[in-house]
Amino acid sequence: MTALWGGRFDDGPSEAMAALSKSTDFDMRLAPYDLEASIAHAHVLHGAKLLDADELERLTLVLRQLREEVLAGRFGPQPGDEDVHATLERGLVERLGELGGKLRAGRSRNDQIATDLRLYCRDRVTGLTTKLLILVEVLAQQAERHVASPMPGMTHLQHAQPITFGHKLAAHAQAFLRDVSRLQDWDVRADVSPLGSGALAGSSLPLDPEAVAADLGFTQCAQNSVDAVADRDFVAELLFVTSMVGIHLSQLAEEVILWASQEFSWIELDDAYSTGSSIMPQKKNPDIAELARGKTGRLIGHVSGFLATLKGLPHAYNRDLQEDKEPLFDACDTLALVLPAMTGMVATMTVNTERMADAAPKGYSLATEVADWLVRDGVPFKDAHEITGRLVMHCAQSGIELDEVSDADLLNVSGKLRPEVRDVLSVPGALETRKTSGSTGPTAVAAQVKMLHERVSRERGWLAGRPPPLTHEAPSRA
Repeated sequence: MTALWGGRFDDGPSEAMAALSKSTDFDMRLAPYDLEASIAHAHVLHGAKLLDADELERLTLVLRQLREEVLAGRFGPQPGDEDVHATLERGLVERLGELGGKLRAGRSRNDQIATDLRLYCRDRVTGLTTKLLILVEVLAQQAERHVASPMPGMTHLQHAQPITFGHKLAAHAQAFLRDVSRLQDWDVRADVSPLGSGALAGSSLPLDPEAVAADLGFTQCAQNSVDAVADRDFVAELLFVTSMVGIHLSQLAEEVILWASQEFSWIELDDAYSTGSSIMPQKKNPDIAELARGKTGRLIGHVSGFLATLKGLPHAYNRDLQEDKEPLFDACDTLALVLPAMTGMVATMTVNTERMADAAPKGYSLATEVADWLVRDGVPFKDAHEITGRLVMHCAQSGIELDEVSDADLLNVSGKLRPEVRDVLSVPGALETRKTSGSTGPTAVAAQVKMLHERVSRERGWLAGRPPPLTHEAPSRA
């Protein structure tokens, strides 16, 4: 095994030790970030007069070449390489001899990997935010088509009050916008460069951590070298955000699955975003929604598992932290797969507005409108609630809906139920009364949709101010 730590040992690691220690199977995806940090470090070594101008030029040229070869798949680990750092140093030494070994001065794998991982995470946050905003935009576009399309609003999965389908889709969009805000908030804390912290004590060499931070797109360098190499809060926090994205996707998926069922038949999914059955030729299954719902479990598992890894560590670098990468990579890969698929599914689904509207008044969902009408007519809500409950009981015993009750029966239930109450005993009438900000009335929903479009535009402005990603997302289960 090619190791960076062998000088103190008379013998190499055992086969079992080498197999357990080896990480190139997963950490090579950090190579472009490690090489970018190495270029910045080479400039700092030159500034400290530890590299002359010719050495700096030769080193940076080969580092850039290595980056191109890594991204093109022309350079990779050998069986004996322990980790990404060993692989890249081998590449430097093969091309530059002794000069390739000079780059190790003033840094450790501890601050290297902490830096690489932050750079990787910041790239993935850019990509994840981009995909989330596309999903929000698609939800807003569907909501715009259905600002006045009635549907049953449900609590406890029971009919509660009529709302519009546009209002429902806008609600899901708000959840994903909170995820965008969490990612932006995450970036404030992740915007710290650990490079220059060494193994844990900093460096006696005249390095310039602030210059390295600026070269790598960070606004500050770490304020404490022990914390810099130990800190994986940014990984745990990003895993939490990915799990929240997954939960919001799962909630949307669950509703899509219900809406597409034969019992609901409120939507139909496009053929391109559905699958069939190997035995039942009539089936059209919402597999994308089911897969999204299922994958949320692994996202939640990643954050809980990694928090368990962190909880017992002494505060410095420990090899346990090698366990940060695989859950992080898988979480990012999972969302890179799921988000576009869910976005396409939402964009192409068709809505059965008639079926949805027919269901909107069922289950006495207009009862709250009656109670509110009584309140507006001067009845205390406590009494209005009781009167409306008696009206619902009468309708249930008579086998009729609220809008089918006669004037005489209204008065039999309560003298306060004048015939004018019929103004709210229709779904359009009920929706029209909901005009306050955030409500389900068509005017209020149209305003919500407008704000969604404005928010997407504003957040894309945030994205435009970020450096372009060093690598494109390439989901892999390797």
